Amino acid sequence: QVRLVESGGGSVQAGGSLRLSCAASGYTYKASTCMGWFRQAPGKERERVATIRPGASTSYTDSVKGRFTISTDNAKNTVYLQMNALKPEDTAMYYCAAGYGLPANCDYGLRGSFGYWGQGTQVTVSS
Repeated sequence: QVRLVESGGGSVQAGGSLRLSCAASGYTYKASTCMGWFRQAPGKERERVATIRPGASTSYTDSVKGRFTISTDNAKNTVYLQMNALKPEDTAMYYCAAGYGLPANCDYGLRGSFGYWGQGTQVTVSS
């Protein structure tokens, strides 16, 4: 059984930093592995934040490029999201997700590539 557990959320002032972690258990890494972070703000749809594939191939939504970095530690089965220069509009529930899919589908955050989801961790950025 695959289980994803996020941690590291919290409240921070604008311009601050947070690092989210996602510990994955029961998940098997394959060539088609796709992992990522999504977020959902109140009243808005869930959106892709960043994805990562084997070989450290990453993709980001435009609004976080240059500020967020996704990475993995395969030895620890953990995915990270380093968030710098946080803005109030980054406030949301952040979800870790994992699955398998084609590279383009993964990069675009298509839901079919993410069959496993965590419970989420709240990030609140105040101005």
